[in-house]
Amino acid sequence: MNEIILTGWHVLDEGRAMLRAAVAGVPADGWQRPTPCAEWNVTQVLQHAALDQRVWAATAAGAAALDAAIHAWDIAMATGQGSPLTRELARALAPVAHSIVEPLRQYGAYAQALEPSAGADDEALLCYLGRRPAWTARP
Repeated sequence: MNEIILTGWHVLDEGRAMLRAAVAGVPADGWQRPTPCAEWNVTQVLQHAALDQRVWAATAAGAAALDAAIHAWDIAMATGQGSPLTRELARALAPVAHSIVEPLRQYGAYAQALEPSAGADDEALLCYLGRRPAWTARP
């Protein structure tokens, strides 16, 4: 017997496929029908599910983007490549950082925030994540 092992991505894909199929199967007169969620009809459950998916996607994408960007900066700086972090990307990642970093500091995932100089977005993000923007590798 071949057993299929579902990863997090497979589970997400399957859950979304189920949602799309259920929505596609709603008859024209079905949008106002009651649901097992006693206070919500079909339309309201769909609206709730759509909002949840957007929030989770934004959170997961943002958290993954923050991790990728900051570790790209770490590696680039450590190998003398210079900072790849643009002000625009730092500005986009700042809300994600401010929403997830504080609880993670207590587990050592991030160093204590440093005081940024002159307010550049890229420097402010790096300092918030406990990095020194002017850090260089010492030979």
